[in-house]
Amino acid sequence: MPDAVTTPYSELARRALLEITPDETIGAEVEAIEDEPGVTSVRFATLLPGYPGWHWTVSVAHLDGEEPSVLEAELLPGDTALIAPDWVPWADRLAEMKAQEARDGSEGDSDDEDDDESGDDEDDDSEDDDESDDDDSDDDDDDESDDDAPRGSIVHGGDVDGVDIDDLDQPAADDEADEAPVVPGAHPEADLDDDSHADDWDGEDEDPLERRRR
Repeated sequence: MPDAVTTPYSELARRALLEITPDETIGAEVEAIEDEPGVTSVRFATLLPGYPGWHWTVSVAHLDGEEPSVLEAELLPGDTALIAPDWVPWADRLAEMKAQEARDGSEGDSDDEDDDESGDDEDDDSEDDDESDDDDSDDDDDDESDDDAPRGSIVHGGDVDGVDIDDLDQPAADDEADEAPVVPGAHPEADLDDDSHADDWDGEDEDPLERRRR
């Protein structure tokens, strides 16, 4: 069943569309648009898959005293059509991409400088912490050294741990006396002129009695 004609130019417009698309892709006629005086756009719903909201559009010129004629036929989106973004020339897109890269590079350099400054501050803090740890370690070593040192308890003057230092010096003096050479002494009643023992002395070359006479 043919679609109802809504404009005087519907049959002319459909015949023009059949030259560019199969009849099964042409849907019902929708409201026409008066582009300007003497030019009317006749529209048909498209049955092509993937084109919801699009219309087959045929521009028809009609002047007084002349037969209507087709200016152009094309597929155009309607108000609810799903369309791609506006086409942008490649040169414009390339320039925009380079500008974005320059902005990103500038921001990256700024972030690197901030990171370097932050890293320097962290290094300084780490060095200060290391020096503080070294000082604490030295103090701990000194404390341990003081704890390990022997500490004698003073009981009274001159004594250490209950031992009298003066008593320790006396045996040394007795040892020196024991090591001194013993010289035999003369009997009190001995006659100094008695030479009877002169031949008995063989410990030395000289008789000690002779030394005493001298």
